[in-house]
Amino acid sequence: MRTASALALAAMMTFGACTSAAAPDASRDASNCPTSQPATLGSEVSNDIAFETTLGTFVVRLAVKNSPIAVSNMTALASCHFYDNVIFHRIAYMEDGTPFVIQGGDPTGTGAGGPGYFIKDEPVLGTYQRGVIAMARSSQPDSQGSQFFIVLDDAAAVPLESARTYAIMGEVVSGMDVVDAIAALERSSDDRPIDPPKIISTTVTPTAP
Repeated sequence: MRTASALALAAMMTFGACTSAAAPDASRDASNCPTSQPATLGSEVSNDIAFETTLGTFVVRLAVKNSPIAVSNMTALASCHFYDNVIFHRIAYMEDGTPFVIQGGDPTGTGAGGPGYFIKDEPVLGTYQRGVIAMARSSQPDSQGSQFFIVLDDAAAVPLESARTYAIMGEVVSGMDVVDAIAALERSSDDRPIDPPKIISTTVTPTAP
């Protein structure tokens, strides 16, 4: 089984393409995507993010109180359509065949890319279990960027808890069958899908906290 450290990704200082046309400011690019760690949203804010993919749509519910910095960052990136046309580049299973995680959010599709900045670490709250969405990272401090993973099985908690450095942002509330369909795709020996599924677009909707 790959250890939790194998899940970590060293994000490169690479900017992803966004498609909106808002004017830039000191911390946003021409597409209104952040160029540095975004401001933290209010602690009572909760958002659903719908990921429309080539295999269907799944929805995650993120609560700022879970991980204020990471949730605010993902919300900002999804809002500016940073994740549009980005693939899921990793489908990982444990040695015994138990599904582990699917991973995406890298605009380069290589597993080494990110938004061009890193966000600060914060305490990890919650439990790694099936349906949880968390930030991918390297073993270095403050190394989270745009990449994320979704836990496929409760058994994944053992390797993930051994590190307990991956910020838990929320969970899948709809479309877990789509996540499972992504996980079932044929993959190479290095966990890369043969025909990588793609995020077509993301939609952010405020929800009651």
